[in-house]
Amino acid sequence: MKEQITVSEAITKGHLIINVPVMIIMFGVPGIAMYLFIEKIVPNWTIGIGFFLGFGLAWLYWSFAITKWRLWAFENVRNVHELKKRAIQSGLIWAESKWYNKTELKSEKDKSKWKELLKKFERKDEYIEDHSLPNKTTIYYSKFKNTYDLIIMFGALGIGLFLLIKSDSYIIGSVLILVGAYFGFKEIKQLLDTNPQIIIDNKGIKTITLELKSWSEIKNEEVVMEGSGKTSQFYLVFNYKNGSEKILIDDFNISAKKLEIALRTYRIRNNKNYR
Repeated sequence: MKEQITVSEAITKGHLIINVPVMIIMFGVPGIAMYLFIEKIVPNWTIGIGFFLGFGLAWLYWSFAITKWRLWAFENVRNVHELKKRAIQSGLIWAESKWYNKTELKSEKDKSKWKELLKKFERKDEYIEDHSLPNKTTIYYSKFKNTYDLIIMFGALGIGLFLLIKSDSYIIGSVLILVGAYFGFKEIKQLLDTNPQIIIDNKGIKTITLELKSWSEIKNEEVVMEGSGKTSQFYLVFNYKNGSEKILIDDFNISAKKLEIALRTYRIRNNKNYR
């Protein structure tokens, strides 16, 4: 096994050879049908057929392509646990519990090769220190994201007021006002909060609700995703003696990937200091 491809490279290639063609097929086929209808070459019912055909062909392509990518990626990447986790998070593959996995098309040769590759999961992932990280990483609420979301909430509030004053859409207007006011207040509160939400360094992890816990106390630290698609949310989770912590990080000024790198790096640095 070569194991010379990084997880990021494998994920990027997966999106290029799977998701991009899938989107082109899914929207391209009905688009062609619509164009032919506009040009009066085919009847209007052809557009409906185009949507069904586009979806079916896109799924068929995915069923073949995902198998080929999976075999290539898990053969050439060392850290298969991380690869699997990130592939699920990025929407390349589904969690094992999902029925979509049963639609993947595999030959007997593919099944045999995958069975052999599963042995790689018996090894733990190996990580190296990110030397670009400072001695301490301090994480705050993202002012950019808070401001962006606040503008949207003000927009919802304004539209709601307009509908109440200028139209008969009282229900929609009231809902928009309530949503805009509630989430707008939440964004303002976070925007004004200048306290560090998470601090990670060679000693351990400290959060806004938890005093410093040393790396010797901490176990199973990771970033997990809950939900799927646009409803997915990322959390920092870890266990410690007599407790556990779970913090939503979506509103923070750090990505899930960078937070995972920080967790691994400071864990490695701590291990070096106490050998």
